Amino acid sequence: MSLDHLVYAVPDLEEGVAAFAERTGVRPVKGGSHPGGTANYLVGLGPTAYLEIIGPDPEVEGARPRAFGLETLTEARLAAWAIRPEDLDATVERARRRGYDPGEVHPLSRRTPDGTLLEWRLTRRDDPAAIRPVPFLIDWGATAHPAASGLPQLTLAAFAAVTPDAEGLRADLDAVGADLDVEEGPEVVLRAVLDTPNGKVELA
Repeated sequence: MSLDHLVYAVPDLEEGVAAFAERTGVRPVKGGSHPGGTANYLVGLGPTAYLEIIGPDPEVEGARPRAFGLETLTEARLAAWAIRPEDLDATVERARRRGYDPGEVHPLSRRTPDGTLLEWRLTRRDDPAAIRPVPFLIDWGATAHPAASGLPQLTLAAFAAVTPDAEGLRADLDAVGADLDVEEGPEVVLRAVLDTPNGKVELA
């Protein structure tokens, strides 16, 4: 199962991107706007994966979207991650048989700054969790993968989850076919370490 992307949620998109660029020495590029009031910037993590910095769309006045807890978010956090199965629908059904429901499959889209329409399908769970240690599933279909568009690059050196229920999380990860280092801890946290021009940078 291939890592598709990490989701780094920020309460203010322009400020979040500037802070990320200062920490890492790499300036993310604008990805585009989504229906629903979010927008993103991207950094590549190799040829087939990327880091998405997502926040309220600065061009939509008063936007406080619910996605990834942005409605009440006050500081940046690594909120979610996505994997890219060979067959999204079959993976959803298999996960449900194994006791984990990834959620319903929804079509989504966004336009890039040059006007190109990107379309994909992904799973969405209707629950209030702000941090999701179990990945959602994504299928880009005929759309070119964002990581193939010449993004500025960083290296993902480490990626792990901390949770009070390590055994339960491992079972849910296994249900969707995902591989992730899991540690026991008092609260749910996703943690990524990036190799950057400024040295190692941790996002959590």
